[in-house]
Amino acid sequence: MNSRPIARAVCGTIMHTPRRGAVEIVEGALVEVGRDGVIERVTAPQAGDFAQRLAAAQGAGTLLALRPSQVLLPGLVDLHIHAPQWPQAGTALHLPLDEWLQQHTFPLESRYADVVFARRIYAGLVDDLLANGTTTAVYFATIHLQSTVALAEICRDKGQRALIGRVAMDDPGQCPDYYRDASAGSGIAETAAFIAAVRGLDGNGANLVRPVVTPRFIPSCSDALLEGLGLLAAESQCHIQTHCSESDWQHAHVLARHGRSDTASLDRFSLLSRHTILAHGNFLSESDMDVIGARGSGVAHCPLSNFYLSNAVFPLRRALDKHLHVGLGTDIAGGHSPSMLDACRYGLIASRALEEGTDPGRSPAERGRPGSRIDFIEAFWLATAGGAEALDLPIGRIEPGCRFDALLLDTGMADSNLRVFSDSDSAEDVFQKIVYNAARANIRKVWVEGRLVVDKTG
Repeated sequence: MNSRPIARAVCGTIMHTPRRGAVEIVEGALVEVGRDGVIERVTAPQAGDFAQRLAAAQGAGTLLALRPSQVLLPGLVDLHIHAPQWPQAGTALHLPLDEWLQQHTFPLESRYADVVFARRIYAGLVDDLLANGTTTAVYFATIHLQSTVALAEICRDKGQRALIGRVAMDDPGQCPDYYRDASAGSGIAETAAFIAAVRGLDGNGANLVRPVVTPRFIPSCSDALLEGLGLLAAESQCHIQTHCSESDWQHAHVLARHGRSDTASLDRFSLLSRHTILAHGNFLSESDMDVIGARGSGVAHCPLSNFYLSNAVFPLRRALDKHLHVGLGTDIAGGHSPSMLDACRYGLIASRALEEGTDPGRSPAERGRPGSRIDFIEAFWLATAGGAEALDLPIGRIEPGCRFDALLLDTGMADSNLRVFSDSDSAEDVFQKIVYNAARANIRKVWVEGRLVVDKTG
């Protein structure tokens, strides 16, 4: 028996994808979680000490026994969210990226100078994401220090694992007068102040909330700002996030300005590291991917928003086969859905669109890119363990040593499109149906680092 005290135990079917291409399903497993929120042990019913451990958990009053319709899944990891854009989700997606930013996004983001407004929107967003099973969120906020600290406080209070960036942007040629850093120096100083504020946040001793150095993207940042943020990231050992080769417009802008790709430019400014997350990457070349792989950086694949704003489909399978760290992002509000399960589905669709092509005027041989598709197992891995690997965090799997970030999902909810037929569906069939059809209504409990943060079973 474990010598360390067990704070929580769950007994039932667990489903996870600990490695790319592999799904593990254990029916009747016992998952034991320590007081620090770390999974201590996962015991299959065939193990010799299973009955003893189960009885001990029952006797201690720490056991949650799942019903036959319920499964335990790892929490979902969203690598790319624009938190202030939540009010515009589902609007203006008919516009190209540069117009979408200037006409809608920047005016909205400028409103977050009002901390009261910011708290109201951010609180609702975090609630909605947790209810959808997003236990780890990587957020872009705005240029406003106080409202970005407020987002960190909200995530801490509500129990969501969060990596948050105060956005830096100072180029007057691309940023409106009413919404930009006054100078490169002020953008760097405000970012440093945000890092200090998050690291000094009361109740954040376990680093559930982490600061991220966040140049919005190269078009909105001067070279001086990019250089200073690269130095700050190295000094502070923070994660880094930015956009990279997202659209024709952005990709061409950087080539014209620097004479090199986004990837090469970011590398020049020391903004590629093992803890960098690059959003999109639709136009990455083979050499770009080689540089990203050498630095150990990750890519946030945002399939839904790419269809709307990016002019291309990310070559996901190629990146995975080159062993890049890749996860999924909703890209709220370029993506209108807050659901990472939807992101799995859009990722599947995007890979099929790239493989088979979309132009019926071309012959089948010319229409697509063979060997581009992924399957439902890889899609779920991207949303869990793949995203965890990109962040270099011990989450995304139900294994000893990982944080207990988990979902209780009920396949038997009357108000969902998920239907399981016990006389014909295998356990893998059920997993597949979850990836394709489960929704917010099916997610009944959510834990982050062992703490129950959503409970819809009462």
